[in-house]
Amino acid sequence: MKKLKFAIIGCGRIAERHAEQINRLAVLQAVCDTVESHALNLGKHFESNVYTSYDDLLLNEKDLDVISICTPNGLHAEHSIKAFRHGIHVLCEKPMAISVFDCGEMIKEAEKFNRRLFVVKQNRYNPPVKAIKQALDENRFGKILSLQLNCFWNRNKDYYSGSEWKGTNKLDGGTLFTQYSHFIDLLYWMFGDVKRVEAMTKNLNHEKIIEFEDTGVVILEFYNGIIGTINYTVNSFGKNMEGSLTVFGEYGTVKIGGQYLNELEYQNIKDYQITDIPYGNPPNNYGKYVGSMSNHDKVYENVIDVLLNKGMIGTNGFEGLKTVEIIDKIYTAAGRH
Repeated sequence: MKKLKFAIIGCGRIAERHAEQINRLAVLQAVCDTVESHALNLGKHFESNVYTSYDDLLLNEKDLDVISICTPNGLHAEHSIKAFRHGIHVLCEKPMAISVFDCGEMIKEAEKFNRRLFVVKQNRYNPPVKAIKQALDENRFGKILSLQLNCFWNRNKDYYSGSEWKGTNKLDGGTLFTQYSHFIDLLYWMFGDVKRVEAMTKNLNHEKIIEFEDTGVVILEFYNGIIGTINYTVNSFGKNMEGSLTVFGEYGTVKIGGQYLNELEYQNIKDYQITDIPYGNPPNNYGKYVGSMSNHDKVYENVIDVLLNKGMIGTNGFEGLKTVEIIDKIYTAAGRH
């Protein structure tokens, strides 16, 4: 069976997760980072060609199938579009970009060059999330009435001080982009598009550390009539506390909780019981902080299935755009432009 050839651009913390899965399922042919030591460390470990210039990589690696974009959020569009123009498919880390316009340009370029655009949304693969999505698809809850999303994590001064791009408007984009875009994606995936937003955001505990909010309160109205709230913060003292979604339906109520939407905490559904949920992958552990569930194995399995077996894409560019669009509506409603 043919093995696809991958490159990774951006050799920071998340890149190692990508490299492990590429090495398991395909060939990691090249890595690139403007910080030479980052590229050398990753390249040496996986016996890959090493570059500090993305343009040099594209010029010299003629037979790449996919580039995994692991650079700062604000560079995703530029790096993805360059790959498409060289005839290469793209797997882009979340968020797809930090502007709706950039997302649109990425989709247009992918279509123009007949390439695939995959977006990493690994929380869709969390076992409790999959179980609730199946129940929703089977109409077990009847009409969905309302929902509540809570995202209470810790991102302290050290998290931001150790990075040149995190906390900046230009390359990070905001707490909803870097920390919680996975959660916003699940709202769109499960309940559809958002019609109207009211929001208030503030920087309460990270003044002079980050250029945007650390806390937000959001009210949503979906096109299908569902109303919902999002409460989020990175001010949970000392450690991550909770990532939860509660759904109130005509015939049932359910809550997925834990720190990373990884536990089924409550269910009361008419004539239906969710059972035998498998234990999921552990969260991404970055040493001083912990991120979302590590489901990159399933992300890469889907990429390979689509490209080699004509499988069904897990998360496409349009869905990535809708997530960014909802975040943009929240920030606009909060008075941030």
